Amino acid sequence: TAMPAHASESCPGDGTPAQFIHKMPSDPKPLENDIEKFQKCPYCGMDRKQYHHSRMLVHYSDDIADGTCSLHCAAISLSLNVDREPKGIYVADNASDSELKPLVEVEKAIFLIGSQVKGVMTKRSKIAYGSEDAAKKSQAENGGEMGNFDVALLGAYTDMSQDVSMIRK
Repeated sequence: TAMPAHASESCPGDGTPAQFIHKMPSDPKPLENDIEKFQKCPYCGMDRKQYHHSRMLVHYSDDIADGTCSLHCAAISLSLNVDREPKGIYVADNASDSELKPLVEVEKAIFLIGSQVKGVMTKRSKIAYGSEDAAKKSQAENGGEMGNFDVALLGAYTDMSQDVSMIRK
């Protein structure tokens, strides 16, 4: 059996997680028009405009940015890019009434974890709010526990095995 022509070619990053990262040019301002710039999640292919309420953006210190559909896929980005320092991490603000949810820094967000609100790419939802009042209101209506980004990210990693199994089915 002959090998396909491209099979013998080597690429920078082969044999490392970098070979799985989609290639985007560096961008010092990835927050500007993030949905137009990063239309599809590089890890699952989901449309970020359709999932504007759960989308995230990781801006690494080398100005490479990763626009994902959800915390689940942002967790994948952070683990694949363990050697890159995030300059900023942003999440959709569900406290906003905007037609397209704006992004807020994760440090300023309160996550409602495990509520009845349906999650994206996960069985146990982790919904971000840019205001504590909005998070408390949603908690009163939907249950769940409030936590910061570190708690939500730990939850994403903890849930990863079950979530991947659920997504495959």
